[in-house]
Amino acid sequence: QLQLVESGGGLVHTGGSLRLSCVASEFRLEWHAIGWFRQAPGKDRDGVACLNFAGNSTLYADSVKGRFTVSRDDATNTAFLEMDNLKREDTAIYYCAATMYYYCSGFEADEWDYWGQGTQVTVSS
Repeated sequence: QLQLVESGGGLVHTGGSLRLSCVASEFRLEWHAIGWFRQAPGKDRDGVACLNFAGNSTLYADSVKGRFTVSRDDATNTAFLEMDNLKREDTAIYYCAATMYYYCSGFEADEWDYWGQGTQVTVSS
């Protein structure tokens, strides 16, 4: 069964860091563009980061540029989202996703084929 499983969420103070992981089962992440999305209470799900299939091109939302880094480890078939200098407005459920496309063209939800179950990130002051 094709599956994505996130982990690494938790409670952190403003200015702190977290590293989210996303492990894929039954398919190889290296053949897909990988995205990270988040949904805060009462808000829509927004894309924050994307990594292309080759691992050499990224796309970030303006709100996280310079603070978040998306990466992938092919040996473990795992994607990562390194989040530094966290702010209270980063509080949300974070989801990883994979698309049949190779490249990052945007964060339209209907272009993403596989989704994880989400992991909660809470940033407190």
